[in-house]
Amino acid sequence: MPVLTLSNEQAIELVKQLPAEQQTEVFKVLLRQQWETWESLSQYGEEKVRVVAQERGHNWDTMTEEEREAFIDAIAHEE
Repeated sequence: MPVLTLSNEQAIELVKQLPAEQQTEVFKVLLRQQWETWESLSQYGEEKVRVVAQERGHNWDTMTEEEREAFIDAIAHEE
């Protein structure tokens, strides 16, 4: 089978020309290819945020969503 070489922009433009159902299928294929990496990264982040919270005297699992957001905001803006 011949190989067609396209730039990223060309590939994206071709996908945009597909009907919505086929675009969804392309998206699903690409998502499945990256899923393991995203899942691993998510688990890593979850473990690290629990450790950092504990180091600062907090329990991530008992914090409300609002408390978690404030905690992350405070960490992100530390100098």
